[in-house]
Amino acid sequence: MSSTAKRRFNLSWMKPPAMPEDGSMALVDHLRELRYRVVVSALAVVLGTIVCWFFIDTLLQVVMWPYYEARRNLQEARPDLVMHTTYQGISSPFIMKLQTGGFAGLLLTCPIWLYQLWAFIAPGLLSKERKWALTFLGAAIPLFLAGVVTGYFVTPKGYEVMIGFVPENADALALLDAPTFLVNEIKLLTLFGASFLLPVVLVTLNMLGVVTGEQLGKARSVALFACFVFAAVATPSTDPFSMLAMAMPMGFLYVVAEMICRRRDKRKAVQEAKELDVQLTY
Repeated sequence: MSSTAKRRFNLSWMKPPAMPEDGSMALVDHLRELRYRVVVSALAVVLGTIVCWFFIDTLLQVVMWPYYEARRNLQEARPDLVMHTTYQGISSPFIMKLQTGGFAGLLLTCPIWLYQLWAFIAPGLLSKERKWALTFLGAAIPLFLAGVVTGYFVTPKGYEVMIGFVPENADALALLDAPTFLVNEIKLLTLFGASFLLPVVLVTLNMLGVVTGEQLGKARSVALFACFVFAAVATPSTDPFSMLAMAMPMGFLYVVAEMICRRRDKRKAVQEAKELDVQLTY
């Protein structure tokens, strides 16, 4: 067996390149690093999906709760409105279960793929800043899950508003395609979770030297407006509840990130001044 065949057989090509001390890497090594992180994250999500499959019926009830809650509220307010859930196509029930398990696996394995994200960014940081991985995960994991939970409890009101546009006394039957509903809900909850990662992204960019706290302060008004625009585009419903539930926390988290970055910049300036004094002394 040739050396190339042996290399492919033992999957050594999937290992990330050796990390240099200064963190500088060639483009090819960056691509190898990216491939490794993506593969590890994908395998983790697949394994998480398999584990969640054993609890799929319970998870389906959890996922469908926003719809059931919206339907219950609408039926109390409008007894004339009849609502039913449908499955279009033979494979729809299986696909819906697979999507539910995949989303649950994504949430279950978020510590793994968030760490892989950090590990991919870490080479651009100083050696002492690479040790902040636990701090990064300690902030990113609860923020992402908090965003998902926020979206989960806000969406029933959005569904209620959207379905409530059915004209009164129209003798109409409201049919909801369950797989379509699930896809929309997964997208919405994922966007909620990602939007809550805004401060982690900004602080990481500050650590990389891309932005400063002063720059974030100057762009605050534009950034807050952008948060509302992003929330309006990300939430498909026309109700203001979903948009505000995403935009207001994003704006608050932006201000928090700005304060953290300003504090880091001050500490960095003091540290650089001390190092300069030491150099001048010698």
